[in-house]
Amino acid sequence: MPSEAFLALLVYAFVTSVTPGPNNFMLLASGVNFGFQRTVPHMLGIGAGFLVLLLAIGLGLGALLSTYPALHLALKIAGGAYLLYLAWRIAMSRSLSDGKGEKARPMSFLEAAAFQWVNPKAWMIALTGMAVYTQPEAPLSSMLIVAFAFAAVNLPSVSTWAAFGSAMRGFLADPARLKWFNIGMGLLLAVTLWPMLS
Repeated sequence: MPSEAFLALLVYAFVTSVTPGPNNFMLLASGVNFGFQRTVPHMLGIGAGFLVLLLAIGLGLGALLSTYPALHLALKIAGGAYLLYLAWRIAMSRSLSDGKGEKARPMSFLEAAAFQWVNPKAWMIALTGMAVYTQPEAPLSSMLIVAFAFAAVNLPSVSTWAAFGSAMRGFLADPARLKWFNIGMGLLLAVTLWPMLS
C-alpha cells in the first residue's frame, strides 16, 4: 500500500473511531458511572470485537450480506433493538458505582466485543474501510493493513471518551445532574440509530 494511501487510511480509522457513535457514548456513560479503570474491559472489548468484524468482512462476510439482503436486514433489526435496550439501561441509571456489591456494572470485554456485531456504526465503518482501502492485486495483505490501522488507533481514540466521562464523575456526583446526564446519553445512543433507518 502506498504511503499516501496508508496515511489516508490512518486518518479514516482515527476519525471514525473518535467521533460520536454508540461505542463512544456508552464509554462516556460508563466512565461517568463506573470510572475509567472499571471501563477498561469495555474499551478492550470494542477493539477486539471490531478487529474480528473487520477481518470477517475482509474475508467475505460483506459479500455474503450483499448477496442475502434479508440477512442484512435481520442484523439491522437485531442491532437496533439491542441498541435501544442499552439506551434504556443507560437512561434509567441513577447512581455512580464504586464497584462494591452493586447490581449495576460496566459492560464486560465479551459483551463489548459481541456488541460490535450489532453496532450499525461499526458495520458502516468496517464495510467502507474494507471496500475503499483494500487492493484487488493484494487482497490479503491490504486487508491485514486495514485491520492493523484500526487496531493502532482504536484504543487511544475510544479511551478518550471513557477518560472524559471519568473526569466528570465529581461534577455528576449530584443525583439530579447524573439523572439528566444519563437520560441525555440514553437519548443520544438511541439517536445513533437514525443513519440506519434512513
